[in-house]
Amino acid sequence: MDTFSRAGLTSDARALLFTEARTASAFAATPVTDEELAELWDLAKWPPTAANTQPLRVLFVRSAEGRARLIPHLAEGNRPKSQSAPAVAVLALDTSFHEFVPEVFPHNPGLKDVYEANEALRLAAGNLSAGLQIGYFILAARAIGLVAGPMTGFDKAGVDAEFFPGGRYRSLVVVNLGHPGENAWRDRLPRLPHETTVQWA
Repeated sequence: MDTFSRAGLTSDARALLFTEARTASAFAATPVTDEELAELWDLAKWPPTAANTQPLRVLFVRSAEGRARLIPHLAEGNRPKSQSAPAVAVLALDTSFHEFVPEVFPHNPGLKDVYEANEALRLAAGNLSAGLQIGYFILAARAIGLVAGPMTGFDKAGVDAEFFPGGRYRSLVVVNLGHPGENAWRDRLPRLPHETTVQWA
């Protein structure tokens, strides 16, 4: 039996995660600690993925050496954002995530063999679930008091060659993490109305 309330989040919590949150482009010098990054992932790992496969992998970049390896692979307009961020996460798909199926989906271990025999099916499922986890990751960052700046403007092949040379991991998104700096974000951009996005049956 559940031991916590399902009454829903307060309006302040909803604002923190959704309605008042912004994609950050400039960051304060305040460090992001090991403990904060561990707390972030400890939250992000819980929401659902297809067959509980959890195919997302995270590389945290904080050192000057790591940053020097990463920045050249970013689109030129994105480089200052990552230079100012105390931490940068490279989120990647583990293309062999199915190896862990017997561990994370023990009531159907045979799914490992299904994915092993069908790479197209495995990568389609993996990319979908990794995409879900990217969203969870951003919400988890907000939940612990950080701001996030996800970016897809980077040379994926270059990042993979630099950080994942074995070919097993494929980078998907780079996320800058930290606390908001001066002029950290633009005004809220519009969202499409219900009439455009929602149907009823």
